[in-house]
Amino acid sequence: MRYILTLFLTFFLTNCVAGMKPEDFKDQKPRLIIEEFLKGNVKAYGILQNRSGKVTRQFSADLNGKWDGSQLILDEKFNWSDGEVQTRQWKIIKKNNNYYEGTAADVVGTAKGYSYGPAFKFEYVLLVPVKGREIKITFDDWIFKQDERVAINRAKMTKFGLKVAELTVVFFKD
Repeated sequence: MRYILTLFLTFFLTNCVAGMKPEDFKDQKPRLIIEEFLKGNVKAYGILQNRSGKVTRQFSADLNGKWDGSQLILDEKFNWSDGEVQTRQWKIIKKNNNYYEGTAADVVGTAKGYSYGPAFKFEYVLLVPVKGREIKITFDDWIFKQDERVAINRAKMTKFGLKVAELTVVFFKD
């Protein structure tokens, strides 16, 4: 029993401590200013993979952002390959050059965003519909700007600290 507990604690602490931080990218280019990149029309394509890496769903999405100088209103429409359509409206407030806070109807509490260099990290808990009920899934989103028109997003989705899925998205700005 002690062996299992030690393995679990090692796994848990390694996942919590290890990894990259937004500040790791502060001196890199091109700079991703999320409210500028997502302003206007953006097209996205993505895949959802289960914890073993199998692609379970695909989607395209239309995003439209409006920036008023302090808040980004981002309307998202997801068209899933199985016919499901999802919409979400984000309200993202820029607190300073590197920190943002966001809300949406299906987000629990407040999302926290960190912007450095080409990277934007967004952390939040999303209510995800599963078999007629909503479950809380923690998202660890990383968006990396490639050039003026393209950004790539990788999101790790966890429940109780364990990975349940991953999302990969490519954004194309009009």
